[in-house]
Amino acid sequence: MKETPVTFHVVPMREEHAELICSWQYDPPYNIYSWLPWEQMKALEVEFGDAQLRQEQYAIVLDQNDRICGFAQYFPLQGVTRIGLGMHPELCGQGQGTAFVTAIVQEAIRRNPTNEIDLEVLTWNARAIQVYLKSGFVTQDTYERQTPSGLKPFHCMVYEGPRG
Repeated sequence: MKETPVTFHVVPMREEHAELICSWQYDPPYNIYSWLPWEQMKALEVEFGDAQLRQEQYAIVLDQNDRICGFAQYFPLQGVTRIGLGMHPELCGQGQGTAFVTAIVQEAIRRNPTNEIDLEVLTWNARAIQVYLKSGFVTQDTYERQTPSGLKPFHCMVYEGPRG
């Protein structure tokens, strides 16, 4: 019996979603993607701990059964929507990445249809890069940028559309 593909949809992030995401723990080397504890995020008003930023830029990604599968950030730049995303750690590497990224991209297009869409990914994250390539992104540039643990190399990948 063939497994039914998972479909995802994007909805506004609520505070309880943000709190849940802070509890996710990724295995090394992906543990750098784990968040601060929720109370700290809220107290510092960083990222989705800031209610206004959460409302304007963050969304939650649900599957067809409305289970929380991940989140997306839609960061507005001039003429560009830069997406950031995170999949639930238990779903990473399970073959659902392309459908997950496609749902996030479709929401970016819905929000700003004329904007270019891009993302940044650490150059060592081959698993994510493979998914982004399958989802219609191409590497446009590679550069170093500051992270909490110092300068790290990133690819900037731009969405060019589905492969076919």
